[in-house]
Amino acid sequence: MIPTIETERLILRPLTANDAEAVFAWTGDERVTKYMNYSTYSSVEQVRRWLETVSSIWGFVRKSDGLLMGSGDIHLCKSPDEAADGFWEFGYCFRFDCWNKGYCTEATKAMIKYAYEQGARRFMAQHAVQNPASGRVMEKCGLTFSGYGSYQKIDGSCEFKSKVYRAVFEELPY
Repeated sequence: MIPTIETERLILRPLTANDAEAVFAWTGDERVTKYMNYSTYSSVEQVRRWLETVSSIWGFVRKSDGLLMGSGDIHLCKSPDEAADGFWEFGYCFRFDCWNKGYCTEATKAMIKYAYEQGARRFMAQHAVQNPASGRVMEKCGLTFSGYGSYQKIDGSCEFKSKVYRAVFEELPY
């Protein structure tokens, strides 16, 4: 089970099935899911079923008003790609009306710090080439561009060329 973490403006807490309606605000929005590896959800019930299967995803709650506005996770890569061995990979997603306010960088730094405190030193993430804002978040978190890759939606409906970012931290830069 992941812990609850507080930052200046956010509370990162485990998501539960009770969050389905709030989570649907971004998982049901095609503007948000366009470059995600999952397809746009079509109902709150579909989100609830998904939430019942996950245990290590944080919900990002804005302290000022209690709004659950996004989610994310960080985990040790389990990839057949040897270049990813030993790296901790992270991802995030926010409701559209919360974009470009620094919340994503704040939440991601908190996830990286948590993993770092657990002994992680090598981090990576990727984003669709057509989604450069996500790359700026990765750079603000101390990662640098390391090459191109690709990923696809879980249902195989779309494949994206991606930019891969990496960092090895002896000490966190923040």
